[in-house]
Amino acid sequence: MITDCTAVILAGGDSRRMGQDKAMLPLGGKTLLQHVTDSVAQVFPQVIVSVRQPRTGLDLPQVCDAFPDGGPLAGLAAALESIETPWLFAVGCDMPFLAPAVIEALARQRAGHQAVVPVVQGHPQPLAAFYARECIEAMRDIQAGGGKRSLRALLERLDVCYVDEAQLREYDPQLRSFFDLDTPADVAAVSNGVS
Repeated sequence: MITDCTAVILAGGDSRRMGQDKAMLPLGGKTLLQHVTDSVAQVFPQVIVSVRQPRTGLDLPQVCDAFPDGGPLAGLAAALESIETPWLFAVGCDMPFLAPAVIEALARQRAGHQAVVPVVQGHPQPLAAFYARECIEAMRDIQAGGGKRSLRALLERLDVCYVDEAQLREYDPQLRSFFDLDTPADVAAVSNGVS
């Protein structure tokens, strides 16, 4: 267990491309949110859910965005404000195949950095990443109008350890951990192989 870190599952998005609430979408007998919860609960003793508005029927603690329509950055900021651990691991609710071994490998890269972010196909994955609690200052500045309100803008301000694909493949050869379900076609493509 990684005891100096709280996991936050971001479940406050619009799900525009999906056409329905992604968090509650069924996949293999469980919701996407349940799949992600099951993965992170194997690694972290504390798990919270970031939401735009409180959700009914959730057993996990919830934290609400302070800035409406602030996107993932608002969810991440609200989560960092609410935790007592020095680190936060953030993951989207649409990543049901996240492997605990990948999370643990990323965790080992934290020393001396403010964030640890995987890079897949040349793209940083800020919603499968570790953030130090001290990142909150940069987030507050961005939210107060100090730049574009995006996770990419945040990463530009932090000391980030980027973990490349070759390292990640040691723990997840097909990189399924980073397959996020954004559209009904994505769900259909993976539904047959999920039990």
